[in-house]
Amino acid sequence: MSKDIHIKKGLDIKLKGKAEKATKAASSSSVYAIKPEDFHSIIPKLAVKVGAKVKAGEAIFYNKANADMKFPAPVSGELVDIIRGEKRKILELKISADSTQEFIDFGIKNPKEMNGEEIKAHLLASGCWPFIKQRPYDIIADAAKAPKAIFVSAYASAPLAANYNYVLDGKEKELQAAITALSKLTSGTVHVSVGKKGKSPLEGLNNCTIHNVSGPHPVGNVGTQIAKINPVNKGEVVWTITPQDLVIIGELLLTGKFNSERIIALAGSSVKNPQYLTTKIGASIDSITKGKLENGSIRIISGNVLTGKAQSLKGALSYYDNMVTVIPEGDDYELFGWTAPVFKKISTTRALTFSWLSPNKKYDLNTNTNGEHRAFVVTGQYEEVFPLDIFPMQILKACMYKDLDEMESLGMYEVAPEDFALTEFVCISKQPHQEIIRKGLDVMLKEIG
Repeated sequence: MSKDIHIKKGLDIKLKGKAEKATKAASSSSVYAIKPEDFHSIIPKLAVKVGAKVKAGEAIFYNKANADMKFPAPVSGELVDIIRGEKRKILELKISADSTQEFIDFGIKNPKEMNGEEIKAHLLASGCWPFIKQRPYDIIADAAKAPKAIFVSAYASAPLAANYNYVLDGKEKELQAAITALSKLTSGTVHVSVGKKGKSPLEGLNNCTIHNVSGPHPVGNVGTQIAKINPVNKGEVVWTITPQDLVIIGELLLTGKFNSERIIALAGSSVKNPQYLTTKIGASIDSITKGKLENGSIRIISGNVLTGKAQSLKGALSYYDNMVTVIPEGDDYELFGWTAPVFKKISTTRALTFSWLSPNKKYDLNTNTNGEHRAFVVTGQYEEVFPLDIFPMQILKACMYKDLDEMESLGMYEVAPEDFALTEFVCISKQPHQEIIRKGLDVMLKEIG
């Protein structure tokens, strides 16, 4: 089997505001927040109370269904607030950071000398286990089920995404330690995908198989790579992890410290000088964007424009994100705009739009959906941007009417919501594809497990 992965189906959305390859330290955040909603299907149980002093890496809550799965504080400081919602559901935990950081010492480990069970126990105890996710269901991996393979996508193809070759430069030792550890957790292979163009810090690593990927987005999605390398069948499990989280695991093994620091991209057409910033998991959005945004009505997104979540300045960087995108808010409307030729928007159709004439043009798009929610219209557009060997329209409808047998037969075990971000983008019916898939996966998780 070739180690190269190339796809033709997809769509590159070229936007203005790509981050320049220059890294600065973000403003110091006084408060860091962890949101349990970032860990889908987890019911949190508190390990500390408001007013408690915690160190970086100390567990602040754990999984109710598995007390061994711990979720650590990204910084040392005082737990100052717990935000609750309906039925006292925990929405957010806020930590006031110390000026001088203290870390729990988990001990220096050599992954070459450890077996799989020792590595698994160490990752659970240190709070690094939540970085490992699984398919099916796109949830935190079940430590009791061994995966047939582990996948790492070190190539980001999403709009304005952070360049992994840049942000991981100089982290080869941490990456190698983490890959060595992960290789002990599966009887199969650790598959690492890198861009065909450019030099990746992961290319020379041992204990893994390197794949070169090329093509339009979503070639960088780990789901696309899984489908091309080793698809998930019923009864099988694969694990996935992002490169920036590999660095945290590697540093834990080499130093004994849980260091939540990461380099993120601040990008988008509403950013004055798009750039890379050094910050930590859970940092306030205000500390990342302060003094860097254009005036006017804007939307701040933790993550990329296709899969990220809208945040306010009082919000926080989501647990798994390595970028913040800022674009104009789509709160303006064009009178009879649908009747005139369109030159400033992207479309996969040629009806009144001319983006196909300038394939390399960069656009300043806003959040306007340019239409209202309506019933599904069969156009064949989804199949043009969906590279998986799955019928996207049919699987979406199966999720909506909750037909488990049909969902299984159509390949539901392979997919995650992010795999349907592009079909949602091109959908003329304005259907929330990612939300539909997430609800379908939740039904399967509850009924089948």
